[in-house]
Amino acid sequence: MSKKVLITGGAGFIGLHLANRLLDEGCQVHLVDNFSRAVNDTELRETLARKQSDFSNINLNDISSINSLNTNFDTIFHLAAIIGVVHVLERPYDVLYDNIRMLGNMIDFARRQKKLSRFFFSSTSEVYAGTLKYYDLSIPTPESTPIAITDLSHPRTSYMLSKIFGEALCQQAGIPFTLFRPHNVYGPRMGMSHVIPEQLRKAFEAKNNDKIDVFSVDHTRCFCYIDDAIEMIWRMMENTKCENKTLNLGTQNPEVTIREVVEVCYSVTGKNLSINEKLASSGSPVRRKPDMSKTFELIGFESQVDLYDGVAQTYDWYRKNIFEGEKVTAR
Repeated sequence: MSKKVLITGGAGFIGLHLANRLLDEGCQVHLVDNFSRAVNDTELRETLARKQSDFSNINLNDISSINSLNTNFDTIFHLAAIIGVVHVLERPYDVLYDNIRMLGNMIDFARRQKKLSRFFFSSTSEVYAGTLKYYDLSIPTPESTPIAITDLSHPRTSYMLSKIFGEALCQQAGIPFTLFRPHNVYGPRMGMSHVIPEQLRKAFEAKNNDKIDVFSVDHTRCFCYIDDAIEMIWRMMENTKCENKTLNLGTQNPEVTIREVVEVCYSVTGKNLSINEKLASSGSPVRRKPDMSKTFELIGFESQVDLYDGVAQTYDWYRKNIFEGEKVTAR
């Protein structure tokens, strides 16, 4: 009998890629989203046209709407959240309050399932931000790193704190869980506010020999292509050793500067462009590099797609579907 899987935030970036992989594996997949950030585009409609897929437009802050769902899911992925720097800076109270309330509602729903095998919660690499600011953060950063909290008055703290509180809720809920902390996952269909799609758009619109503004050029990241991230999540789901574990999700190598990844973006467009260096963005960590040894030990997989190929595939999708196509994507 095929597994029955519920994905909140199912119309989002990771959610829809995960849904398609689970459908490929023969699972029955029910997507939940309210389109507060995600979009109802061609790719979502194609996914929902597949056999064994279903969809509900539900506000996860509304308990009565959640209660309308079935209670026979084997696995629940809670990916829904208010995310993105724009929302975090403009609506920090909503980010903190709604993210925690949605998770609490979904944990209550998970407890009512007849045969729940696992509850997955998508946390964030931002949980390490306080440790980076106030203490010596180990680089690469393992999951066992002590967590510190940044200034509570800073809007950006709201998102980090909602995820730290969320991890604690999952660990105290009395249900089988897996927490994963995504690190700079990128690829087709992600929101335009992230560095790779943003720079691809600017490069597409630019003329040869233009200079493009780039912030935080010397900060470093390890970028993980979406196909590799989905493979890791699938293996976490299939491996019972990942139960009740907290795992980094991402790529440990290579660690590249923002300058280097932007130059890759320019290269795949085939244009001769240069960088106009700007100051570092407020609150942006100087380095972010996950220690992936624990995840690799448990699932036996590490990233396969190199940065150039991943960015090239991402550009091809954006050019066809956004820059020259529907022009509709998440912020």
